[in-house]
Amino acid sequence: MGVSKSGFGSGFGSMAVPMMALAVTVPQAAAIMMPLLFIMDVLGMAAFRRDVDWRLFRFLVPFALLGTLIGTLLFKWMDPRLVAGLVGALTLLFLAQRLLFPPRPDAPPPPRWLGGVLTVISGFTSFIAHAGGPPLNAYLIPLKLKPIVFTATVAFLFFLVNLSKWIPYAWLGLLDMQQMATAVVLMPFAPLGVWVGVFLARRIQPVLFYRLVYAGMMLTGLKLVWDGWLA
Repeated sequence: MGVSKSGFGSGFGSMAVPMMALAVTVPQAAAIMMPLLFIMDVLGMAAFRRDVDWRLFRFLVPFALLGTLIGTLLFKWMDPRLVAGLVGALTLLFLAQRLLFPPRPDAPPPPRWLGGVLTVISGFTSFIAHAGGPPLNAYLIPLKLKPIVFTATVAFLFFLVNLSKWIPYAWLGLLDMQQMATAVVLMPFAPLGVWVGVFLARRIQPVLFYRLVYAGMMLTGLKLVWDGWLA
């Protein structure tokens, strides 16, 4: 998750909660990740604060927060495994579309309404299972941003998204001392992952960067589909 938070290998981070769910329940895994996400987000923001596309950021924020609000209202009635399966299926469909029908170099960017819808989905899936990356990537990848701009904008956006989860998570009874204690034990690994990712993200070529994003989305999609529908 730390490496993914730096933007390098973006998409892999969505596998964190499903992998943790092999040992604990999905709500417990999501709660354990909350303090870790805060640390990772702050470190990522500090590293990329000069590279944000603020116009894009301002467009994405209200839709992402709307998604977290929907997640708050539906959390007790939604099966997180079903949500994970749906996110995985949509991720694989997006990748299949990109593979079978590759965009032309002069293709226009996706419409803003589609960006709004995908960002709402991203906020929702981020709240339910910390799996907000794949839907957002489906909108951002066709924009062909520079890797460092892509990374910075995502880092600032998910800082706000994750910050908005704290009160709803407490209200839903997901935060307790056992989860917080587990997060403290794991916390030293968070900055290590972010540092490795930042080091690589500033040195990687755009073509390789986006190939790794695709690879992360593919593995994430397969993992989420398996956990949601097949396991």
